[in-house]
Amino acid sequence: MARYTDSSCKRCRRAQEKLFLKGDRCYSVKCPLSPNNKRNTTPGQHGKPAGAKQSDYGLQLREKQKVKQAYGVMEKQFRKYYVLSLKKQGVTGETLLQYLERRFDNVVYRLGFASSRKEARQLVTHNHFTVNGKKVNIPSYLLKAGDEIEVKSKSRKSPKFIGLIEAAGGKNVPDYLSVDYEKMSGKLLSLPTRSNIDLPVEERLIVELYSK
Repeated sequence: MARYTDSSCKRCRRAQEKLFLKGDRCYSVKCPLSPNNKRNTTPGQHGKPAGAKQSDYGLQLREKQKVKQAYGVMEKQFRKYYVLSLKKQGVTGETLLQYLERRFDNVVYRLGFASSRKEARQLVTHNHFTVNGKKVNIPSYLLKAGDEIEVKSKSRKSPKFIGLIEAAGGKNVPDYLSVDYEKMSGKLLSLPTRSNIDLPVEERLIVELYSK
């Protein structure tokens, strides 16, 4: 299975924005984009200055790469979401982000049951969750409004989940989700809207790129 193999921190430096790929490290002073560590160039031997002017194509490509890497999605699957978004009524860019937000691994991360989307993907594939009482171990599974997610009873007493739940107490859960940390369960109350998605991205640039 294809996956990203380069440094997570390098991807954030290249985007010049936090993509929250490393869990708690992203909130610490160790983050390369923290005020004390921030570098003025992109990664690589010939890194460009952070504020260097880019072409329209470069800006469009940067936005696409930023979203793909933030959600941990490869090009083939990302394009599939774009094609599905074209067929839906509404704003294509917003519908694209909605598909990404509905991914099982993303919802697990948003609920606080994982410190990053990468960890959420691993926990999902290792059969730690159920959806509506049934085992689901596919990270890309698209949840629907009303779906209920639970940590499996066998996993609830593990030190891993106890630590995750303790850390999740101080994090904000989007309005389209509800969570009960005592029961280690959550629910997708409604489909996410653009205002629920806090990723700093101009999705119209992605649509412009694919429309060429």
